[in-house]
Amino acid sequence: MKTTTMFGALLVLALAAGCTRNDDTSGEAMGPAQKAGKAVDEAGDRVASGLRAPLDKADEAAKKLAERAEEERRQLAERTEEAREKIKDATEEAGRGLQKATSKVGEKVEQAGEKMQDAAR
Repeated sequence: MKTTTMFGALLVLALAAGCTRNDDTSGEAMGPAQKAGKAVDEAGDRVASGLRAPLDKADEAAKKLAERAEEERRQLAERTEEAREKIKDATEEAGRGLQKATSKVGEKVEQAGEKMQDAAR
């Protein structure tokens, strides 16, 4: 047999012996590929856990910010409505005052006219 064929056969046998599955689940009987896969999975889980906490905090902060913005919007709407009511009341009061003033001026003009008529007689 040629040496390359013998070397290939020995290599296949060595690989087959090293990669056989064992029912022992303690991790000691895992092959190198299984150990590497497990390490990658565990590292991925640790990274995901590390990212999940900041993302959860960011989500919570965004929710609180949205709640505060909604509360501010509601308060602003209330204050705007109160200001509208005050302006409406002030306008109505000014209108009533203008009517009183107009009425008083009319009375005074009427009195002045009566005095002028009395003086002319």
